[in-house]
Amino acid sequence: MCIAVINIKKISTGISFIDDNLDGGINYGTITLVYGEPETGKSTLTTQCAFNCALQGLKTLYVDCDNTFSPKRLAQIAGDKFDDVADRILLLKPIDFKEQNAVIDRISDYITHNFGLIVIDTINSLYGAQFAGAPNKTKAFSVNRELNRQMAILAQTAKIHKIPIIINSQVRSMFSDQFDSVKPVASRVLTFWADNIISLKPTDTKLVKMTIEKNHAKTSQATCYVQIGEKGMSITVFYE
Repeated sequence: MCIAVINIKKISTGISFIDDNLDGGINYGTITLVYGEPETGKSTLTTQCAFNCALQGLKTLYVDCDNTFSPKRLAQIAGDKFDDVADRILLLKPIDFKEQNAVIDRISDYITHNFGLIVIDTINSLYGAQFAGAPNKTKAFSVNRELNRQMAILAQTAKIHKIPIIINSQVRSMFSDQFDSVKPVASRVLTFWADNIISLKPTDTKLVKMTIEKNHAKTSQATCYVQIGEKGMSITVFYE
């Protein structure tokens, strides 16, 4: 196996408050989990990161498991730099969990030269379909174990290649007597392997509440409110 070790800067999210609280951006060698309900900007955020990676002259491997990557969205974010950055994003589209498994098994083969970022969007959409179709508990356990194995491969890839990996996640509702909230699908597996965790939550306004829930650089949480516009996400209000 050819191991490509690249001396890269941290990857900017395009949101200064988040970058500052992540000690300069998404750090190499880490896995960042981004989760939230539909239309909260998960794919916009990862597209911004891919764009900022391309501005460093580096490529992004973008594994689109949910058919959410939009060249039009990239063009809006990139503006007049679109032609410069578009060729630096390698797009893979697995159609089922088996294909996702095959892509992750061979992930190192795709990033042997000049890659600075890996995005999996979303890690658990095809997993969810496979899990729902499992006929019994034994099969369901096998699917869950396979997702854990994929995450282990990604963690190893991040460390060996010194490359940041961003994983988007679907959510499920959690209810109790006191409150209701959402958590990532397959929460235990994903949060175990994640170095950073960012949640995106809708509000009563058009803003999205963005919280760094886990941070490899710090122990405290940090929250800001962002607006999703034509050119991507931009910070509106923030507090720590």
